[in-house]
Amino acid sequence: MTPEFVIGFVRQAIELTLSIALPMLLVGLSVGVFVSIIQAATQIQEMTLTFIPKLVAIFTALLISFPWIMDKLNTFTINLFLNLPEYVR
Repeated sequence: MTPEFVIGFVRQAIELTLSIALPMLLVGLSVGVFVSIIQAATQIQEMTLTFIPKLVAIFTALLISFPWIMDKLNTFTINLFLNLPEYVR
């Protein structure tokens, strides 16, 4: 294994991790901004008002994107195991 291969492999793993986390992060961000605007407009400063909607929205986004996430992880893992003999050389 060359250093270039290791760097490329780690880069691919980090890109996969970020692409998998992106839907939940974007949903959490958008719900957080929306709730913050509502709180600023109504002057209600309740901490659970920000936490509960974000939690529900992120969980819903996870349920919706779960098949896509599993497909990406399966593809990555299958490619890893199929190419393992080449990686060891």
